Order: sequence, then structure tokens, then C-alpha cells
Amino acid sequence: MKLIYDVQDRPKAGQIIVFALQQLLAIMAATIAVPGVVNQVTGSHMTPSAALFGAGVGTVVYLLFTKFKSPVFLGSSFAFLGSMFAAFSGAIAMGDEKLGYFGLIIGAVFAGLVYVILAVIIKLTGVRWINKIMPAVVIGPTVAIIGLSLAGNAVGDAQTGASFVLEGVDDPQVLANPYVCLVCAFVTLLVVILCSSYGKKMGKLIPFIIGIAAGYCCALIFTLIGTFAGIDALKVINFQPFKDLVANGVGLGTFLALPRFTFLDAIEGLKSVNPSFIATIAVAYIPVAFVVFAEHIADHKNLSSIIEKDLLVEPGLHRTLLGDGVGSMAGAIFGGCPNTTYGESVGCVAITGNASIVTIFCAAIIAILVSFISPLMAFLSSIPPCVMGGVCITLYGFIAVSGLKMIQKSDLGDNANLFTVSVILICGIGGLSLTFGKITITEVACALILGILVNVILAKSRKKNEAAAAETAETVEPAGTVEKADEE
Repeated sequence: MKLIYDVQDRPKAGQIIVFALQQLLAIMAATIAVPGVVNQVTGSHMTPSAALFGAGVGTVVYLLFTKFKSPVFLGSSFAFLGSMFAAFSGAIAMGDEKLGYFGLIIGAVFAGLVYVILAVIIKLTGVRWINKIMPAVVIGPTVAIIGLSLAGNAVGDAQTGASFVLEGVDDPQVLANPYVCLVCAFVTLLVVILCSSYGKKMGKLIPFIIGIAAGYCCALIFTLIGTFAGIDALKVINFQPFKDLVANGVGLGTFLALPRFTFLDAIEGLKSVNPSFIATIAVAYIPVAFVVFAEHIADHKNLSSIIEKDLLVEPGLHRTLLGDGVGSMAGAIFGGCPNTTYGESVGCVAITGNASIVTIFCAAIIAILVSFISPLMAFLSSIPPCVMGGVCITLYGFIAVSGLKMIQKSDLGDNANLFTVSVILICGIGGLSLTFGKITITEVACALILGILVNVILAKSRKKNEAAAAETAETVEPAGTVEKADEE
């Protein structure tokens, strides 16, 4: 798809705000989901607003390090979930829950330092060796796996409504009928597709905003009918976030609230810090950083193919790594979650054709501001999973397809290329992941590592086949040469 707005293009002021909101909606669900999962498992009290604030700060840091040349938003990383669990487990074992929040920050610092060290190495050695061990036949299917590995999440969300707490029941119960949720998801999906394909001007540039609005309206209709008719199966939206705003009466907190920043709790946990806990955090975070490094390269290769500029060369992989690493540290200080470049953001750029860096920067600023505005946070929290699932079907699908497009020019008639692509796709789609204690190597990382190994092992075979093909091309006359000679 041809870009409507290139990286350095600047849309009109009013348009920028709308485009930025769209980027925010694209990354919002996953960004605020990470603290929710951590809270559910560990009993901590991380907040979505702080995670959103941290994501905005991390993105601004990333843009500064990349000289405003890489249009992607940073959000909470799911890869570090196990590491975050370990931080709280270690803190609880030492009798101080607050220590866990300090662990979140120091862990992000460890992970960020890995990126900084890798950036220095790449600055000194260049990126040619990376392109050599990660050619299109390796990166292409890996990017496809990033999208395909998220397919289950999108489909699962599409069948899920809001969670309600039933009276006398401790655990949230999903009450909405899955088929009702699917209707909302498909309304969202269809509107996004129609706007992106047939929309004109703004309609084509903001398909996600229009799609989410349509899906939310559909869910609202079902919910209102279910509420008045007493049919729980039709209640798709949970209005509890709005009720919480006025639970203690109307006051300043109803409209503005300071996010519960991680560093505030971390300060209280400093008194319990000891070398054993620091070592536990280092072991939990550092290996995962190397795994995310591989995904970082895949994301930037994918984004490079969309904007038709090699980000590994300009601004340079060392700068994107520094931006990602330092941005992750900054984000964790406020939100507790290490950040990473988001495939949802890349997909949004691809589908809308809007790669304007100003849009990304504005989205980061809005994320920071929105985290303080209680009604907006309540609305964002009230968007049911099925509506976001409808959006994510398109986002994750575009990530998968863009990866497959990378291997179009590769000769899959060559067994060296064929086996490399096959191993990555099958291991990635099959969900191959490895766990060593508290460290998990994701299916994307496993597939990439195996792909690199197969590619290196078969490198001689590929060179031999390429040489044979070149020799054959030299000895065989081009079609039509003999006929032309006869005519003369």
C-alpha cells in the first residue's frame, strides 16, 4: 500500500489529533492488559493509567533517540510477564510486597542495559552481519509468525464480552453470549474493512476509530436491551469504570486523578533490598531481553518494508535499540512495565498509509495526558474485548501478510530457502516455546533462532545453487536469440 503520509509529512493540526487517537486505540488494549494480568496473578495494584503514561513517556524517549525517523509506538511488553511475576514472588518471599515494585524498575534497567550494550556492539561492527544471518527468508516468516501467534488472542477477544462480578461470587464471570460478542466484533471488522477499502479522505485514514465507534454502539445497543429486559447474555459492556468515578460522590477525582506511579511504591520497598533479590531480578530479566532483541529486529525490518526506508541503516539499529532500551527503562519507572515496539502500531501504519512521525509523537503526548483524565480512562476501560478483537483481526493479519510479502523475491525452489521458511512457520505456528525455570523463550524467538541455525547450516548449499544457476544462465542463450539469428 502506498503511503498517504510519509514519515516526515505533517498532516493538518486537526487531523493529527484524530490520527493520534487512532494509534492510541490500536495499542491501548494490549498496553493496559499487562498490568491487569500481573495484578490478577500476583495480587499487586499496578494501574492501567500508569502503564499508559509509561508507554507515552517511553515512546517520546524512543523518538528522540531515533531522531524522529522511526514511526512506531512503544507499549507494555508481554514477553516480560514471567519476569514481573518473579519480581513480586521474590518480594513476597522476603516479606515486603513494596519490594516487588522496586524489582519491576531495576529489572527494566537490566533489560535496557542489555539493549544499550548491544547498541554499542552494533555501532562498532555495523549491521551487515545481522543482515547476513537474518536475510528475508528468515525475517519474513518470523514477522508472519508475530502476527499469526496473536491470532488466537484476536479470535478469543472477538468472542468475549465484559467481565462482571456476580453477587456472592469472587471471580469475574463473562456473561455475554459469545455469539452476541461475535456480532459486535464482525460489525467492527466490517466497518474497518469498508472504510479502509472504499473510504474517501478522512474515512480511509481513520478506519479504526470509525470501526471501534460502530462496534461500541452495537455493543451498547445489546447491553441496553439486556439491562432493561433482564437478559444477562446481552450485556456486552460493563459500566463499572463509570460507576467507580462517582462511587464516593462527585469531586475532583471524578474528572482528574494522578496515576499510581510505580516509583512511588518502589521507594517504600528500598529498605528491603539485598544482593540476593537483585540477583533474582537479573536472572529473570536479562535473558528475556535477548529474546525481545530478536523481535525488535523483526519489527523494524517489517516497518522498513512498509515505509520503504531501511531503519537498520538510518537512523540505524544502534539508535532504535537505544531508544527501545532507554524508553523501556523510563516507561517502567512510571508504569512498571518494560516497553517494546508494538506490532499493532506497525499494522496501523500499514493499513492507514499514515507513517507521519508527528502522529506517533502526538499519540504519545495524548497517552500521557489521557492517563490523568478519569472519564477518558473509564471509557477506554469500558471498551469490550470483542470490539478490540474485531480491530485486532485486521492488525494481526496485516502483520502476518507483510511478513509473507518479504519472501516474495526469495527463490523457494531452492531447498535452502524452502527449509528455512518451513522450519520457522511450522515451529512458530505450532507454538514451540521453551521454559527454563522462570525464563520462557517465546514461540517467535524459538522459530527465529531455529530459522537462523537452518539458514547458516544451509548457506553453502545456497551459494552452490546460486553459482550453478548463474553458470546455467551464461551457457543457455536467451529465448528468441536463435530465431533472430535465422531471420538475419
